[in-house]
Amino acid sequence: MKIGVVGAGVMGTGVAQCFAAAGHDVVVADPDPRALARGPERVRDGMRLTALLGRRPPPAVPDRIRWSDRLEELGGSGFVVECAAERLPLKESLFGELDRLCPAATVFASCTSAVPIGRLAAATARADRVIGTHFMNPAPVKDAVEVVRAAATSAETLHATTELLTGIGKRPIVVGDGPGFVANRVLMATINEAIATVGDGIADAVTVDQVFEGCFGHAMGPLRTADLIGLDVIRDTLVVLRECTGNPMYTPCPLLTELVEGGRLGRKTGEGFHTYPAG
Repeated sequence: MKIGVVGAGVMGTGVAQCFAAAGHDVVVADPDPRALARGPERVRDGMRLTALLGRRPPPAVPDRIRWSDRLEELGGSGFVVECAAERLPLKESLFGELDRLCPAATVFASCTSAVPIGRLAAATARADRVIGTHFMNPAPVKDAVEVVRAAATSAETLHATTELLTGIGKRPIVVGDGPGFVANRVLMATINEAIATVGDGIADAVTVDQVFEGCFGHAMGPLRTADLIGLDVIRDTLVVLRECTGNPMYTPCPLLTELVEGGRLGRKTGEGFHTYPAG
């Protein structure tokens, strides 16, 4: 199957790698020339990571991925995964455009962190063929995918999506629709409060993570997790959750805003709540 991916960032390239490694031809579309230029490098980095973890990807993976700055290139796709920035107007616009470009049978999936799938489906004339596929970061090495079934998502679409994910080695976990679904409805509140704990001077970032790793057995504490996701993505996700739920609990705390505005975004910039060596 030809797979379309919208977005050549960390998630988009990771998702593209997952499908290409399973033998699918993939087209990644992104209007940003810098993102497109970095795309092949991100895929190579992902392949090195999976190899280090003992999952050697097929060497043909890069050859199965094509890069384009035109959304029209996704027109012949049987399945499209949207991995654009976590901004509701942008995603709604993309879904409307994809609806115009793609055949009626094409399934649209969103890798959104928080936007209700029903909101995105409403931007199309195929609400029954819209679904959420919330891949975790880094996508090539995370086995589970949170699959979000909106009220209008058909049983056929759900079945086709779970079969496709199973075929690329992922374990689909199906949940209902709502802001943040399960993963980020809980995780983002936890991360925001962990950041507030540091901002209030109760503990530093290392100590906060040690509590979660040592006392609860988490593989990674909330602030290392935030650094991995990207602090800008955390902020944008919280803004969406605040808008969609009306719950002030999801208002980004001042320290998070300060770090993002200062360009300290986590692993991808080398510094967030922790410092990371180059490469």
